[in-house]
Amino acid sequence: MLYTMKKSIVRNVIALTVMLSFTVGSAQINNATIETVKVFGNCEMCESAIEGAGNIRNIALVDWNKDTKMATLTYDALKTNQDEILKRIALAGYDNEKYYAPDDTYSKLPECCKYDRAKNLVVIGDALGMKTGNPASHKTKADTQDTNLLNSVFNDYFSLKDALVSSDANTASLRAENLLNTLKEVKMQSLPMEVHMEWMKVIKDLVANTDQIVNTTEIARQREQFMSLSKNMYALMKVSKLETPTYYQFCPMANNGKGANWLSKESTIRNPYYGSQMLNCGKTVETIE
Repeated sequence: MLYTMKKSIVRNVIALTVMLSFTVGSAQINNATIETVKVFGNCEMCESAIEGAGNIRNIALVDWNKDTKMATLTYDALKTNQDEILKRIALAGYDNEKYYAPDDTYSKLPECCKYDRAKNLVVIGDALGMKTGNPASHKTKADTQDTNLLNSVFNDYFSLKDALVSSDANTASLRAENLLNTLKEVKMQSLPMEVHMEWMKVIKDLVANTDQIVNTTEIARQREQFMSLSKNMYALMKVSKLETPTYYQFCPMANNGKGANWLSKESTIRNPYYGSQMLNCGKTVETIE
């Protein structure tokens, strides 16, 4: 009996410690919004992964209960939102009431963490506007329409590329500003699952590179930023439904002989890294359709 009492006391102390830690963490978050959502998982390892994926110091705090499968989200509403937190959790491999984890990420979870998705698909599918089965397999007309929201992003990128082909730094800066504004207008929550997952990975770098091009009229610096911009734009185009073929092209001379890529709507080579100096230097290495 004494052992049972000690065990009960230890459990209560642990529970109190966890509660106090969560309370202290919540107190450090300004403009706090608190919400409760369903997140699927099994065990303590899941708890650690879910909370680790959702937490951002002084911005977002996640407290997940493995028995109820409910997560309490506490976050600074001026710096993040529920969608961003749940998407990070999905990217870590955990389905939730809004977002479905990528299949390859789920498959890499430890065996003890592989919750039974078959029982959850209806709930998750309803949240995503789908009926049954694997949400990734349902490609609807709405998916195509939502992906087309990115057409303006891609077109602004191509306009920027054309300015660099012409070695016109002033025009490149103006067109980069158009791209920057378009990037900020995209509603991430309206994108299909696969696309918004990729968008989350690249958007910060897309904005940073574009902003650098806006704020300089040195063509060499613009072209340097365009290398990284093109890499992330390629990743985004790969998961999007493009209306027309796009050509991923490569110049072996760019980037101090290391080579660099860009994207074009035309198969003809028009090099944005050298312009008229080596206008036709390069080749198409992939056609995205």
